[in-house]
Amino acid sequence: MKILVLSAYAAQSHVHWQQSLQKMFAQWEWHVLSLPPRHFSWRVRGNALFWSIVERDTLEQPYDLVVATSMVDLATLRGLVPALARVPTIVYFHENQFDYPQDQQKHSLLEAQLTSIYSALAADCIVFNSGYNRDSFLAGCSALMRKLPDRVPPGVALILRERASVLPVPVDVDQVAPLWPGASGLPIERPLRLLWVGRFEYDKGGEGLLRILHRLETASLDYELAMTGQQFRASPEVFSEIKSLFDHRLVQFGYIDCITQYQALLQAADVVLSTALQEFQGLAVMEAVAHKCHPIVPDRLVYPEMYPALYRYDSCLDNPEREADAAVALILEMAAELLSDGAQYLDLSAFGLGSMAPRYEKVFRQVAAVQDSQ
Repeated sequence: MKILVLSAYAAQSHVHWQQSLQKMFAQWEWHVLSLPPRHFSWRVRGNALFWSIVERDTLEQPYDLVVATSMVDLATLRGLVPALARVPTIVYFHENQFDYPQDQQKHSLLEAQLTSIYSALAADCIVFNSGYNRDSFLAGCSALMRKLPDRVPPGVALILRERASVLPVPVDVDQVAPLWPGASGLPIERPLRLLWVGRFEYDKGGEGLLRILHRLETASLDYELAMTGQQFRASPEVFSEIKSLFDHRLVQFGYIDCITQYQALLQAADVVLSTALQEFQGLAVMEAVAHKCHPIVPDRLVYPEMYPALYRYDSCLDNPEREADAAVALILEMAAELLSDGAQYLDLSAFGLGSMAPRYEKVFRQVAAVQDSQ
């Protein structure tokens, strides 16, 4: 099967997903067009214009299937390159533009929201990385339709729901030797190893992390903290505040370029903590859990879909102090279980490449109508 992948905003998780597809189906012929993850508004609106002129020869090649991310302006691209209109197409949603905390949004998301709706309508199939992503997108679509002034067609969300599937991004875990930059030894001999993974951005909950760390300082818990994730020039000030106030706890702060070193850190950590305000799958947390970290996550977003209740602390966005108390209580409980050797690891093998490949292949072949001989 010959497949064209279009990734208009190739963030890390998008690249991981694209590479996972190529690993799962190495026998297929893959062609990839991607654009760097910057200048969000222009990237979402301008990708069809750029590709239709600069990459026209590539786009007009014969393909069995096109797989595009939801950042791709597929409706416009298929209009500008008519050859694409004849190729079966899947749009994959890593996230949606309806669920970002609006009070912190620096630019209007209306164009991006509408573009994603048009792209979904132009596709033969739409796939989401979680049920939460699907449901929040459809709810946002319905809410937007109700706000529009006139001539709004009925049933848009229903049309999209009928062509929607859920396929998480696979978790590819390479076994590596654990390596923690802090104290060594068994859990009973050393501090708790606490891991926080995520972009240093508002939607990952830096303020919530700061509240939790303040409480841990008075909780008689000896711990070390590793914070790793992409950093940007405009990262919220709270992350610098955490580095200044808790430098005595930090053994890692910032992005790790080497994937083996990063996986070794995950493999050695005890607990992975999330404070996210937006999360559609939580791939970084999943990778840590797959490396035998114990998750501690808020009871919101995608997490109830992914983790049992005993790993989730109360979500209280209207009472952040209470939420911080709940998170600390769960951290202390998990620390006690680790010391008593009573903590059970979660099995995420259902999200591995081997388990996810048949699910992806079924959807891809159904849309492309290509038989097993290819």
